Amino acid sequence: MTATPKRRIDVSPEMLSFIGRGPIAPDAWSDDAVVLRFSLGDDGTAATMSHATGSDHEAVVVLAVAATACERIFGALPGPRAIWHLPTELRTLVLSLRDCPLPEPARDTLCLAKSIELLCASFACLHEGALISADGAGDLSERDARRLAAARQLIDDRWQEKLTLDTVARACGLNRAKLTRGFRQMFGSSVADAISDKRLSGARGMLLATDLPVSAIGYRCGYRNNASFTRAFARRFGVPPTRLRALQLAA
Repeated sequence: MTATPKRRIDVSPEMLSFIGRGPIAPDAWSDDAVVLRFSLGDDGTAATMSHATGSDHEAVVVLAVAATACERIFGALPGPRAIWHLPTELRTLVLSLRDCPLPEPARDTLCLAKSIELLCASFACLHEGALISADGAGDLSERDARRLAAARQLIDDRWQEKLTLDTVARACGLNRAKLTRGFRQMFGSSVADAISDKRLSGARGMLLATDLPVSAIGYRCGYRNNASFTRAFARRFGVPPTRLRALQLAA
């Protein structure tokens, strides 16, 4: 039985977007195009973004962009061959493309805009050095590397919950020692530091974007008392949360 091809969207003369499972026509883009493939890991593997490598069939979104357009707009190209773990913000965009609920023609219009957003967000992550290489697992087994990537994804998605080393280890099928060593090896930080960074970054965003009380923001971000939230926030950003908000209002 022939597989259904991916849905093709002609974003512009310089950019194509392909959405869904299935094949892509062999000559869909020129040889010098920048091709980014996004896989969600629905089979239990890690969600990834890859450049110049990977399967078109397994990827749920493929962006093909003229190299000259990338250089003109972003000032650079990705490395020659690379694969990265997909962070939450990019994964959310990929899901919005795969699962767009709108009927045609609104569906293609929204997917066209979301494809551009995904491309821009991907290059922003590359420029900021915010992507974690999926090739950097060192001497870790492929299975353990996938589980460590799942641990990072769990932290990115559920940082507002009461996460501990034990709960992350159990959820990802690793023992505490392997999670502790492997997480630092792959991501350059401890599990606790990764959780704290996500919580404090989320708290900072809420402080600047809402008028919620500081204590409520701390609680929503996983801190069970205001004193511990204030201390952690001040260590991370150099000022307590109330002071940061006051500075923002005064600006």
